[in-house]
Amino acid sequence: MAGWRDLNQAITSCRTCPRLVAHCSHIAQVKRRSFQDEDYWGLPVPNLGPKKARILIVGLAPAAHGANRTGRMFTGDRSGDWLFRALHKAGLANQATSTASGDGLKLVDCAITAVCHCAPPDNKPLTEEVKNCEPFLATTIQLCRPPVILALGGLAWTSVLRFASSQNWPVPRPRPKFGHGAMVSLGKNRHLLGSYHPSQQNTFTGRLTEPMFDAVFKQARNLAGLDTNS
Repeated sequence: MAGWRDLNQAITSCRTCPRLVAHCSHIAQVKRRSFQDEDYWGLPVPNLGPKKARILIVGLAPAAHGANRTGRMFTGDRSGDWLFRALHKAGLANQATSTASGDGLKLVDCAITAVCHCAPPDNKPLTEEVKNCEPFLATTIQLCRPPVILALGGLAWTSVLRFASSQNWPVPRPRPKFGHGAMVSLGKNRHLLGSYHPSQQNTFTGRLTEPMFDAVFKQARNLAGLDTNS
């Protein structure tokens, strides 16, 4: 099995999905007006955080002008503002902001990955593109072996359950439905936890609030056996 660094190198060098390769490259060339002076990453975005993570956060995909620009998961967009603020309050990050590579951010006891490592048009990867990225998610989980996997959104929830089934982990039947705060045991001190994604669609409408998001991370810490008072 590949090591953590090898895995991240494999992710960033992947060119399997022509539509996504073209989209990421195009966005990196055109840029958003407010970022015209910046060099965009424009490639698949690697995992963030240490391999020995007790909580693995699974997002959907990099944002076109967020991680696709900065080259770091959830960095440089409003979803990231929500995520890292919550991580910092939960003691899972050393700072509450993540603006650019080299800003001093460090994750503690957690890592971040995604169902799709390239920014997709309209934030909607195709079924085939998700399937092409599945080996990366599988290897990430196998290397981390986290007691808690936190799925941000329904697609991440479904992808983790699909992986669990492929490993013959005890997945309840019927398959558990995604929901905010939903939790399912996958055997041998393994838990899948669900949360609404901190997208603007959810945060602007109030579907996801800060107290709701903070509660999920408190639950994740408890399930992972971490000291919630630290």
